[in-house]
Amino acid sequence: MAGTNEPSFRESVDLMFSQAVARMDLPPGLEEKIRVCNATYTVRFGVRLRGQLHTFTGYRSVHSEHMEPVKGGIRYATEVNQNEVEALAALMTYKCALVETPFGGSKGGLCINPRDWDEHELEQITRRFAYELIKRDLISPSQNVPAPDMGTSEREMAWIADQYNRMNTTDINANACVTGKPLHGGGIAGRVEATGRGVQYALHEFFRHPEDIAIAGLSGTLEGKRIIVQGLGNVGYHAAQFLSVEDGARITGIIERDGGLFNPDGMNVDAVAHWIRVNGGVQGCPEGAYLADGAVLLEEECDILIPAAVEGVINLGNAARVKAPLIIEAANGPITAGADAVLRGRGAVIIPDLYANAGGVTVSYFEWVKNLSHIRFGRMQRRQEEARHKLIVDQLETLSEALGNTWSLTPHFKERYLRGADELELVRSGLDDTMRTAYQSMREVWHGREDIPDLRTAAYVVAITRVAESYRAKGL
Repeated sequence: MAGTNEPSFRESVDLMFSQAVARMDLPPGLEEKIRVCNATYTVRFGVRLRGQLHTFTGYRSVHSEHMEPVKGGIRYATEVNQNEVEALAALMTYKCALVETPFGGSKGGLCINPRDWDEHELEQITRRFAYELIKRDLISPSQNVPAPDMGTSEREMAWIADQYNRMNTTDINANACVTGKPLHGGGIAGRVEATGRGVQYALHEFFRHPEDIAIAGLSGTLEGKRIIVQGLGNVGYHAAQFLSVEDGARITGIIERDGGLFNPDGMNVDAVAHWIRVNGGVQGCPEGAYLADGAVLLEEECDILIPAAVEGVINLGNAARVKAPLIIEAANGPITAGADAVLRGRGAVIIPDLYANAGGVTVSYFEWVKNLSHIRFGRMQRRQEEARHKLIVDQLETLSEALGNTWSLTPHFKERYLRGADELELVRSGLDDTMRTAYQSMREVWHGREDIPDLRTAAYVVAITRVAESYRAKGL
């Protein structure tokens, strides 16, 4: 739980915004225009289930329309409220600006525990919620494009897309009304893994800069680094899996709802994820020692801490005991404003949520573009690429024969070089480029200005500058 005098999530976002604009030269009117949410809609609707009428409350907040459509996920959770949704919508504005996706910020939520309802009931609830938003133009390919968030997945997005299609039968771009859809329902390869993959690419970029690694008190590469992950949902699972399997990091701690697992030698992430799916929690999993109070692992010695679940898990109540020298925020707002100051005071480097979990919205942008263009990425050029590459390989093999086979292609070169990029490879390439470019823009401000103390402030300065420039271009 949060410590005493802890700012709320919304207050934390406002505080971080204020810290950034204090270092900028914005007219007061423009500063306030960027700060406030443009509109928040509350919808209450009834659905007849189990022989009686149940009333549900949902929200859709639009923070900034400096670019349209606005973009942001829909979460299903009992604790969803207007303040949380508005704070998340503001984060989406800054996140999209930072990674240069041409969207404004939005967010939605439904006060519901999805585990309380079976699939058919959830579909009825989701379709009615979508109906209430669609008829108010709060879901639209050109105005407001949701995506999955906590408690929702590609399944709910498919229901929403179908509901929009039923209500807009002549809209040729209807599939672009929502992203994060199943691959065979208008989705894009790599969307499910996108946020976790973005966390991996963010760490790759951080570890390309020896100066930044040294500030965190680390050295070397990701190989062998001890990582603790809080939350093994979609984001945490993919981040942990990629970092352990592809980069050789050790996942020494995993924190879930029912406790935590610890193994200093590292754990098999797939095995833990399978155990959770079968048993509903980590208790009893043979991959690591079980701790009933998993939150204590946030304070365990490690090289990298990845909070990947909900906001406020690192707060004034535990920040002083968190030992990780590098923290990457895979979730939205996992570190409160008060805890952020404590951690920075002891020298920890924080890679902020604004940047670290932007993989989801980046690949959502690619999906939206795919839906509007009505063609999958790579379809036009893949085989032409392969044909051009084959010309080079044929010439190299001819050269090899002319040299009496004293020189030859290295193993697997031919196979890898001849393969043209498919949609998944192109999506990963675009995401990698986005994460690299965004980090460099933050880093330039972080190291280039003495009044910018950390990456979070740098991220906000970059993002707010871009939003301000968009408003100025509109004549505001």
